[in-house]
Amino acid sequence: MLEVGQKAPDFVLQNQNGEEVRLSDYKGKKVVLYFYPKDNTAGCTAQACAFRDYNKEINDLNAVIIGVNKDTVKTHQNFTNKYELPFELLSNKDLDVLQDYGVWQEKKLYGKVSMGIVRTTFVIDENGNIEKIFEKVKAKDNPSEVLAYLKGE
Repeated sequence: MLEVGQKAPDFVLQNQNGEEVRLSDYKGKKVVLYFYPKDNTAGCTAQACAFRDYNKEINDLNAVIIGVNKDTVKTHQNFTNKYELPFELLSNKDLDVLQDYGVWQEKKLYGKVSMGIVRTTFVIDENGNIEKIFEKVKAKDNPSEVLAYLKGE
């Protein structure tokens, strides 16, 4: 797992519009990089909509929100349009970025073991270093926790 103070692994992934996005494109801004399991599921929708609702406040703090999972560009596009999400959702079908950030892990649900994304949010500083890690977060609480952190509360 990555640690606070480390350089955040750079990446190039496609957003919901099929455009390439690099983490390094955001140098000079804080990046709220959140990894979530699946578009259009209850928890992930609650988290995305709460980030949507806090987007302006987060942007006003010189930060941007970026969501990442393994869903397709098309799925992200539908999810973004359906819930009017004003931030980028990136597709990582190859799982390389999910693995680089240590969020692709073994999970157990009702006794069944499978690999999946452990909901995790990273705050990356203006120089590309990991400033804060929110691990195994609760979907509905994470956006307000991130906002409070960015405000210094």
